[in-house]
Amino acid sequence: MNIEKIKNSLEQNKGKLLKFKFNGARNQVEEFKGTIENTYNYIFLVKIKDESKQIRSFSYTDVLTESLEIFTDK
Repeated sequence: MNIEKIKNSLEQNKGKLLKFKFNGARNQVEEFKGTIENTYNYIFLVKIKDESKQIRSFSYTDVLTESLEIFTDK
Protein backbone atom coordinates (compact mmCIF):
# COMPACT_ATOMS: atom_id res chain seq x y z
CA MET A 1 0.00 0.00 0.00
CA ASN A 2 1.24 3.48 -0.77
CA ILE A 3 0.24 6.96 0.39
CA GLU A 4 -1.91 7.68 -2.69
CA LYS A 5 -4.00 4.56 -2.07
CA ILE A 6 -4.37 5.52 1.59
CA LYS A 7 -5.51 9.04 0.63
CA ASN A 8 -8.07 7.65 -1.82
CA SER A 9 -9.38 5.14 0.71
CA LEU A 10 -9.75 7.79 3.40
CA GLU A 11 -11.48 10.13 0.96
CA GLN A 12 -14.02 7.39 0.13
CA ASN A 13 -14.72 6.80 3.84
CA LYS A 14 -15.06 10.50 4.66
CA GLY A 15 -18.06 11.11 6.94
CA LYS A 16 -18.55 7.43 7.85
CA LEU A 17 -18.26 6.20 11.43
CA LEU A 18 -15.00 4.24 11.74
CA LYS A 19 -13.05 2.56 14.52
CA PHE A 20 -9.47 3.70 15.09
CA LYS A 21 -6.61 2.13 17.02
CA PHE A 22 -3.63 4.41 17.66
CA ASN A 23 -0.36 2.91 18.87
CA GLY A 24 1.27 5.86 20.59
CA ALA A 25 4.52 6.42 22.41
CA ARG A 26 5.66 4.08 25.18
CA ASN A 27 3.33 1.28 24.09
CA GLN A 28 0.19 3.27 24.82
CA VAL A 29 -2.72 2.02 22.76
CA GLU A 30 -5.78 4.20 22.30
CA GLU A 31 -9.00 2.97 20.67
CA PHE A 32 -11.81 5.29 19.66
CA LYS A 33 -14.60 5.78 17.14
CA GLY A 34 -14.89 8.80 14.92
CA THR A 35 -15.45 10.20 11.46
CA ILE A 36 -12.96 11.57 8.96
CA GLU A 37 -13.81 15.26 8.73
CA ASN A 38 -11.33 16.47 6.12
CA THR A 39 -8.35 15.31 4.11
CA TYR A 40 -5.43 17.54 3.16
CA ASN A 41 -2.13 17.04 1.35
CA TYR A 42 -0.20 15.65 4.30
CA ILE A 43 -2.74 15.12 7.10
CA PHE A 44 -6.36 14.20 7.73
CA LEU A 45 -8.70 15.19 10.55
CA VAL A 46 -10.75 12.80 12.66
CA LYS A 47 -13.67 13.97 14.81
CA ILE A 48 -13.85 11.74 17.90
CA LYS A 49 -17.31 10.39 18.72
CA ASP A 50 -17.66 11.03 22.44
CA GLU A 51 -18.79 13.83 24.71
CA SER A 52 -15.65 15.90 24.04
CA LYS A 53 -16.08 15.83 20.24
CA GLN A 54 -12.44 16.77 19.86
CA ILE A 55 -10.74 16.79 16.47
CA ARG A 56 -7.36 15.05 16.07
CA SER A 57 -4.99 15.16 13.14
CA PHE A 58 -3.02 12.25 11.75
CA SER A 59 -0.63 11.90 8.85
CA TYR A 60 -0.95 9.38 6.05
CA THR A 61 2.38 7.91 7.17
CA ASP A 62 0.73 7.02 10.50
CA VAL A 63 -1.49 4.65 8.53
CA LEU A 64 1.37 3.48 6.30
CA THR A 65 3.58 2.59 9.28
CA GLU A 66 0.58 1.05 11.10
CA SER A 67 0.81 3.50 14.01
CA LEU A 68 -2.86 4.17 13.25
CA GLU A 69 -5.13 1.31 12.26
CA ILE A 70 -8.56 2.01 10.78
CA PHE A 71 -11.41 -0.50 10.85
CA THR A 72 -14.69 -0.29 8.97
CA ASP A 73 -17.84 -2.01 10.17
CA LYS A 74 -18.88 -4.51 7.53
